[in-house]
Amino acid sequence: MRSNTATTVASGLLSGAARLLQAGVKDHRQEAVRIWADLRDQSPAEAWLLRHDPISGVDHARFSDAVDRRCAGEPVQYITGKAAFRHLTLDVDSRVLIPRPETEGLVDIVLEWTTQHTGPAAPRVLEIGVGSGCIILSLAVEGNFAGLVGTDDSQDALAVAEANRAKICQEKTIEFRRGSFFAPVRGEKFDVLISNPPYVSAHEYTRLDSGVRNFEPREALVSGETGLRHTQTICEGAPDIISPGGLVVLEIDARRHHESLAIAHAAGLTPAEIRKDLFGRHRYLIARVPEARSN
Repeated sequence: MRSNTATTVASGLLSGAARLLQAGVKDHRQEAVRIWADLRDQSPAEAWLLRHDPISGVDHARFSDAVDRRCAGEPVQYITGKAAFRHLTLDVDSRVLIPRPETEGLVDIVLEWTTQHTGPAAPRVLEIGVGSGCIILSLAVEGNFAGLVGTDDSQDALAVAEANRAKICQEKTIEFRRGSFFAPVRGEKFDVLISNPPYVSAHEYTRLDSGVRNFEPREALVSGETGLRHTQTICEGAPDIISPGGLVVLEIDARRHHESLAIAHAAGLTPAEIRKDLFGRHRYLIARVPEARSN
């Protein structure tokens, strides 16, 4: 075990940052503070304010082990078990994809739509592929919905989502069901379908950053040979499960936004459009299930 030569939080952070720098970690100082803060259930600001406090041997050992893992390329979120998403702090591990900032835009789109929703009751939401639960739990906390159902074909992912639900919003009407795509909700109707499905092709997966490829679940990233299998399956099944006039919102690969839009149109989802994310990339497919026509 590495000896404890640090006497204060500050000296421990300096030592950790130096090791991260040597390993080629970008923003090594910020990452050292973040790792320490997350391990201590503090904010980075609190950790820095308390930097002159003495550091115990146990805390130094935990921090040193965490720095070792980061130097080996493991994502910080898996090391500390925490990931930020909108207003939430979620528990995450290698059973689920790490929430990304661009995915937060999916929640904004649905919340914006609910302000215009004129149905007789609050809308019902279906999420396909809940992962950590970041999307559906954000909707539950920030919006007003009659019910929210999240599906995933990974029992491991559902266990993580359920743990986050128990911590974040126990009183909310949220159900998690295991199954692929629409199988767990056959015969039901929803007003909103939201998903951040896999959209990396099998070939692209081999070229992903090693921090993603070596640690995050492959099944949450890869969607067949073209990267479009999940997008197509969801769009084609949406008209049977989403009420007329309902909303379909998917995160997509910006490089394939034209193909994604064509898939939505071919499935009868119209109007459909592509919206950019906070980084200016064509990231969201937004479509509607046509209103029923009167004879």
